[in-house]
Amino acid sequence: MKIVLLERLSAGADTDVSCFEELGEFVSYDNTVTIEEVKERIFDADAVISNKAPMNELSLKDAPKLKFIGELATGYDNCDIDYCKNRGILVTNVRDYSTAMVAQHTFTLALTVSQKIVHYDNYVKSGQYAGQERFSNFDIPFNELDKKTWGIAGFGNIGSRVARIAEAFGCRVIIHSVTGKRHNSGYEEVDKETLLRESDFLSLHCPLSDLSRNFIDGRALSMMKKTAVLINVARGPVVDNKALYEALENGTIAGAGLDVLEKEPIAKDNPLGRIKDSKKLIITPHLAWASVEARERCVNEVYLNLKAFINGEERNRVS
Repeated sequence: MKIVLLERLSAGADTDVSCFEELGEFVSYDNTVTIEEVKERIFDADAVISNKAPMNELSLKDAPKLKFIGELATGYDNCDIDYCKNRGILVTNVRDYSTAMVAQHTFTLALTVSQKIVHYDNYVKSGQYAGQERFSNFDIPFNELDKKTWGIAGFGNIGSRVARIAEAFGCRVIIHSVTGKRHNSGYEEVDKETLLRESDFLSLHCPLSDLSRNFIDGRALSMMKKTAVLINVARGPVVDNKALYEALENGTIAGAGLDVLEKEPIAKDNPLGRIKDSKKLIITPHLAWASVEARERCVNEVYLNLKAFINGEERNRVS
């Protein structure tokens, strides 16, 4: 069996991928972007491991031996599932490997924005703190999480973990299902308007779909509290970036923390890139999933998916 890993760096250069050598001839590439690159690299492959590289008819049609695609991720937007099903190519993904880290990063973003952490760190390091007379500085106000309402859109593994953490901080938790599914979670389930109107912090954890695309648009932002903080660790297009820029500049909401954007890396014309005030906006480069532990789990899960396939077993099947 020939196994081709198309995007070695998506697992991190510090993550060991030698486990795949146990399963067959193994070849890896740091990154693969275009359809032509995919075609050239997988033409004789039996199994392909991919993250964002296009997996569709154009890229796969000249790989007659291909029988397995292992997504090095939970999402499989890059893969034409219907084509793979018709070709008899098994597609698998990795589930629940980054829940702990994404939930942790949700609060990292929320607290960094709401407590003005970057501002106060810069205040000390600039020498201003050393030059003042009093022992403390809290010139820019900040607030507690205790007794605040934390709204959650998307209540899968990550959303439910965030709910428990928010509850531990003393928050009232409300949840909204983008699909309309009832969860019987023990938390208050609300419609979208209530979610927007009542949330002091609103975190997004829903997958990208026609239902969730632009879930937060100009109208939604106008319904939120002026003191609200929005957190997006879901998918970039769940939030209309231009509308969010205008809302932050106009004071429609108080702040936002983003780990995902409409286009990644950030497009030069994305207006959010013009906001330099970290008291208002924090953006991280799609890293919420990428702790050392999570990346190691991800690689191991892909290995187990492929091993199961070789042994005639089914594991984490998408198609």
